[in-house]
Amino acid sequence: MNNNKNIPKLRFPEFQNDGKWKKRKFHKVGEFIGGGTPSTSNPEYWNGTIQWYTPTEVKNGVLKPSLRTITKLGLKKSSAKLLPIGTILITTRATIGDVAITEKECTTNQGFQSLVVNDTEVNVFWLYWIVKFKNELIKRCSGSTFKEIGKTEIKSIPTLSPPKKEEQKKIASCLLSLDELITAHTEKLALLEEHKKGLMQNLFPKEGEKVPAYRFPQFRNDGEWEEKKLGDVADKEVRWSFTGGPFGSNLKAEDYTKEGIRIIQLQNIGDGEFQDSYKIYTSESKANELISCNIYAGEIILSKMGDPVGRACIIPENLERCVMASDGIRLVVDEEKYSKYFIFSLINSQKIRQAIESKATGSTRKRIGLNELRETELLLPKSEKEQKKIASCLSSLDELITKQSKKIESLQQHKKGLMQGLFPSDN
Repeated sequence: MNNNKNIPKLRFPEFQNDGKWKKRKFHKVGEFIGGGTPSTSNPEYWNGTIQWYTPTEVKNGVLKPSLRTITKLGLKKSSAKLLPIGTILITTRATIGDVAITEKECTTNQGFQSLVVNDTEVNVFWLYWIVKFKNELIKRCSGSTFKEIGKTEIKSIPTLSPPKKEEQKKIASCLLSLDELITAHTEKLALLEEHKKGLMQNLFPKEGEKVPAYRFPQFRNDGEWEEKKLGDVADKEVRWSFTGGPFGSNLKAEDYTKEGIRIIQLQNIGDGEFQDSYKIYTSESKANELISCNIYAGEIILSKMGDPVGRACIIPENLERCVMASDGIRLVVDEEKYSKYFIFSLINSQKIRQAIESKATGSTRKRIGLNELRETELLLPKSEKEQKKIASCLSSLDELITKQSKKIESLQQHKKGLMQGLFPSDN
């Protein structure tokens, strides 16, 4: 631990006595190279062998395969430059400060300033330096409509780096190992999600069929699934068991409070998962006034708007009572007849999604009404036991997915804390 300025709080033991990090301008680190776009009207410039990147292909340190390639002639006839392996691509338009390292020779459009580090052995250190001090780039942006940072502004940014190259390499190696671990867990999460998607396609009947491809042995002789409508599964004994949120004029910004009864916004309705990061509240008296729009722990909430329209999640157990905003729909399942988790999974299945999408209106952002949702047709097993068996299978998989997501989130938080310690806070 060290609290001196220009010295990180966390330092590897072998570098504890190496003193302050060195100050220098960013242009001393390496050469910054802009991008370019060959004429799109000339086919001789395109579909070549040189990868041509745009900022949309750089995300979370990963460089996705480029959507377009250019020819050597296209490179020659534009301001684009051939970038060597190990170049750091830095987005400077639309999204600012997203970075990735090239693994093969390539080029970019004008939405980048690419850094070719003088000492290629420490290019990964400088990649993480940009990630840590991304705000330094954002602060120097200009433009009222579209923000952008130019080469001159980037080159003038002051930097700090360890006096020894070995320390730079050690920091880079530490963070790179953590990133590799995060990537491995992210890939595992993607496989679990893909497995669930395939399982759902087979556990529910396909379009035009009334029996699923996969069926548990004890239910193989139970015949075809029966047709119901979404409104049929609501509990008739519960008032407002299938209802929407209030009109926008009935719940305004002036009704928001710092604490009280949670308001469930569209942002909270995730695709099969409750999103807890966005939090607003209203008073108990306002919640009482909007009692018909209240929703409670363990109940299903659907979205009237995309993306995707009709997605559903379950209100967490810690939120005993909430108020829906205008784009939420409450569904209280009749659990004496139906498995709630089965209905929840069915709503989020590809077939029902497509059915809801077909009923939705709007060209830019899809929206569906309460009555259209109520009339959405479902196919259900006649036996509640079969519903529960399918629900148990899917919920077990969902628990694995949730656990894996939390593991990734924990690793990302660990990385964030580690970077705050490994780099001086004041550059």
